[in-house]
Amino acid sequence: MPEGPESNLLKGWKQIAEFLGQPISVAQRWATTGMPVRRQGRSVVSTPEELNSWPGRESGEPVHVATNETDLSAELKRGLSHLRKEQHDTPAQNRKSARKRMNRK
Repeated sequence: MPEGPESNLLKGWKQIAEFLGQPISVAQRWATTGMPVRRQGRSVVSTPEELNSWPGRESGEPVHVATNETDLSAELKRGLSHLRKEQHDTPAQNRKSARKRMNRK
């Protein structure tokens, strides 16, 4: 299998939807709202990296789509590190609202 940016290319709605863990119709709807996909010939394509970065851009917080290969403990550590940094950077009066946001999720 070739190495490089094309080696992990998700090609077609089926592969993209499976990566996201969603039905094809949901992936197609998300594409209309800005999910990073592009046409390559007659197919639609994207990469796992593009799809993983998209929810984070939309929410303003880091988000990662978990797959079978994902190291969940590393992702948990990354998420906790982000929360600690956010709490450290947030003034005391805003920490309460930040905790409310975390509890809603």
